[in-house]
Amino acid sequence: MPGSELFIHNGDSAPAYWWLDGLWIVLAEAKDTGGRFSMMEELLRKDAGPGPHKHTWSDETFYMLDGEITFLIGDEIKTARTGDFLMVPRNTRHAFRVTSETTRFLNGYTPASLEAALVEFATPATERILPPKNASAIIKMTPELLIRYGMDMLPGPDPLRREGAVLPA
Repeated sequence: MPGSELFIHNGDSAPAYWWLDGLWIVLAEAKDTGGRFSMMEELLRKDAGPGPHKHTWSDETFYMLDGEITFLIGDEIKTARTGDFLMVPRNTRHAFRVTSETTRFLNGYTPASLEAALVEFATPATERILPPKNASAIIKMTPELLIRYGMDMLPGPDPLRREGAVLPA
């Protein structure tokens, strides 16, 4: 069965990308796990984070390695800090915004999904640091791309967005 073999990926040598003004390190992708799950390490700066959306066929997890993120989950606002683990079930409206100066966390999907968009659209990182602003192209997620990666962007206000702040979608 594909993805049934032992693998070890090191965060210092795993594929790294700059996307949405953050550093994303792909620790496990669909081809490694037979599509069962994916795992990325992310480093983001203050105010980064997507607006309201849902994953239509993946549960999403976050393990906070450092920093603080404010989450919208359904209609509730929750804060996750270093050491916290958060699971967002598929088809659940959610969004987040980094509230510390930077944050570093593990981000997983079961089954694998969003890492494929990252690999397809992101810019390979030349260093394992936060990228310069706008170092990667902004990709318009068309309805076809949203379906391909199991996502749905949700209309309506984003209660995590500060007046005048621009957060990547």
